[in-house]
Amino acid sequence: MPDDFDPIPSTRSRPTVGVGSLKQAMTEADALAVPVAAGAEPAAELGADSAGLAAVGFTADRGQTLVRAATDGGPVRVAVGIGTPDRLDASLVRDLAAEFARAVPWHKRLAIEVPTPASGISVADFAQAATEGVLLSRWRYFVGRGADEPLLESLLVVASDDDAEQAAAGAERGRVIAAAYCLGRDLANCPASTLSAVRMAEVALEVGAATGLRVEVFDKDQLIELGCGGLLGVNRGSVEPPRMIRLRYEPADPTGRITLVGKGVMYDSGGISLKPSDESHAQMKNDMTGAAAVLAAMTALRDLGCPTAVTGYLMCTDNMPSGSAMKLGDVLRMRNGKTVEVLNTDAEGRLVMADALALATEEPVDAIVDIATLTGACLRTFGVEVAGVMGNSSEVVSQLKQAGEVTDEPVWELPLHRPYRSQLDSTIADLTNMGGVNAGSITAALFLEEFVDGRPWAHIDIAGTAQAPAPRTWRNKGATGSGTKLLIEFALAFTPVES
Repeated sequence: MPDDFDPIPSTRSRPTVGVGSLKQAMTEADALAVPVAAGAEPAAELGADSAGLAAVGFTADRGQTLVRAATDGGPVRVAVGIGTPDRLDASLVRDLAAEFARAVPWHKRLAIEVPTPASGISVADFAQAATEGVLLSRWRYFVGRGADEPLLESLLVVASDDDAEQAAAGAERGRVIAAAYCLGRDLANCPASTLSAVRMAEVALEVGAATGLRVEVFDKDQLIELGCGGLLGVNRGSVEPPRMIRLRYEPADPTGRITLVGKGVMYDSGGISLKPSDESHAQMKNDMTGAAAVLAAMTALRDLGCPTAVTGYLMCTDNMPSGSAMKLGDVLRMRNGKTVEVLNTDAEGRLVMADALALATEEPVDAIVDIATLTGACLRTFGVEVAGVMGNSSEVVSQLKQAGEVTDEPVWELPLHRPYRSQLDSTIADLTNMGGVNAGSITAALFLEEFVDGRPWAHIDIAGTAQAPAPRTWRNKGATGSGTKLLIEFALAFTPVES
């Protein structure tokens, strides 16, 4: 891997986003999306009536697209079916915009019209969702070669003069959120040989300085002083030193305080409990998706005017086998003084996050949320499109579920069934790092609960959603950066939990 390989290419080639007129789109865009409602005549600029569209099989069903070659020297027109206009919502608009962008993969300058009327959704929300859909679907990550298709250069949201101000606000919000999500994807897709824990800290310092975050990096000696035995234990087998990265976003007069903890296992071999050499193992560069999502989400908070103060912990290390690696039967002492008997070195994510959860309780905080690619059990339960959530606070879990609905990153609650806590009992330590063969997602969450000291807390398991097997709407194949939009929305809308 070249020494100068850039782990975050999307920050160097961001498309411009603006709002303009139809006349501007007809002269500047390569492709124009024209929304068409079922049973309605399309806008004149499409160059076809409903009968002509129906003759070639286009009925304006939700998500249907039809590309029409330009005959007047203007842009390619793409008819985009929106179905019944009064059922239009942000999730559908995001998907439709993505389908449009995928339908014209060789076009660099895109434009999309705000439909009139767009009942069921505001102009600002339409512009935001459309911007997210286009930018996220056209994101690409390549190593050592050019892209298979041209990178997107610009997006123009076409709106009337009366709607231009609302459209501009929505488009800018969508641009900020998409940029953050693309950063999360960059990090999660970057090869582990390039994105070490040390390099992750350098990236955090770079993007943090540009987005109003205060960034502190803790090296191995400082982690020893802090007593972070979980992170240090997992790091024993690696030649790469560990890093704990603390991020702080502090608005004036914050309305609440939350702490986000992200699992940052830069590559997970399983340690001595070595993973099999299969496709799952090959994806383990994405085992730091939780940390990527926390960092990425926090880069958007200033520009979105987030009223909540947010602290983020990125717990970064490799989990590797070697002569110095953590062994089965070892006992680790965590930041809060609890001891953990290691029964499986591949249950390492909970160990690195436990230290950060303990640190989070040492400062005033209204809620703690951790996010991690934690258990295969969650993948088998929910597949690749739904994340699991558990917690000791129904209010925090409820706010996360609402954020998931808004952002199209759904989470589904599993019970934090405390009778299963006995599966973590150890004869020589306070607890073990592994439960029984069943309910693995729940016992992992019960382990994490041991370190939050009763604070309102929720755990998000993104083991399934962190990797997409195929592209679908705005979701691309590969490591997804899952959780970025969810955490942004959670922070923006957070209401402190009443004690």
